[in-house]
Amino acid sequence: MPRANEPGRTVSSRLWDLLFAFDPDHTELSLADLVRRTGIPHATARRLTLELVEAGALERTSDNRFAIGLRLWRLGTLAPRAETLRSAAQPFVEDLYTALRQHVQLAVLQGDQAVIIERLSAVNAVGLTSQVGGHLPLHCSGVGKVLLSHSSPEFIDEVLAGRLRRFTPKTIVDPAELRRELASCRSTGTVVVKEELSEGAESVATRIVDGSGKVVAALSVVVAAGSIKLQAAVPSLVASGLGLSRSLGWRPGIPIRTA
Repeated sequence: MPRANEPGRTVSSRLWDLLFAFDPDHTELSLADLVRRTGIPHATARRLTLELVEAGALERTSDNRFAIGLRLWRLGTLAPRAETLRSAAQPFVEDLYTALRQHVQLAVLQGDQAVIIERLSAVNAVGLTSQVGGHLPLHCSGVGKVLLSHSSPEFIDEVLAGRLRRFTPKTIVDPAELRRELASCRSTGTVVVKEELSEGAESVATRIVDGSGKVVAALSVVVAAGSIKLQAAVPSLVASGLGLSRSLGWRPGIPIRTA
């Protein structure tokens, strides 16, 4: 049950609840949708939503629904962590896409999930459920496993002790098996995931490292299961990952460190 109707909630916290009700799978919402997703009373939700529209944070659509406004979108593009990475990664993502003609995506860690901040996709590439701005689980996605494997031991323990959802019959949910895979990823810098998140989709991912040796992002290629040998994509992916890491200040000899 949403907590937005609890006594003592501030106006600003309710405004944030309304804005965060939108996500890549819900880009347009009616007032009723907002009430349902936030738990804010109808009259309050209507008043605050209209204030957000007046401020340019939300916009009305032609069918009287609401969407994120251009003014808020422009503000979001100023986020330094995502934009710095996206700008630095653009040539490497484009080159990798040109070479492989598959999904190529860049993700960063946010909370206990991986967030996709950039993606290029071929028209005939395998269908994916996530979009740019969408979240991926850490335990069963390529980028997620790279980011999790280079996190602190305490964070890894926390994730593996939680609920590990089984998305497909091939999803690895055994903590001991995941620990072995994460250790291998820390050693090699890459991981291969076969139909763990979506049936029919496989991925290979590698780490992106900054000048201090910290893993700040993960780069992956996602393909239709059986369409290509994933190992054949590893050299191009690793080369792109190393190139991007160098552009962020990393050099051979700088040790890779965990968060």
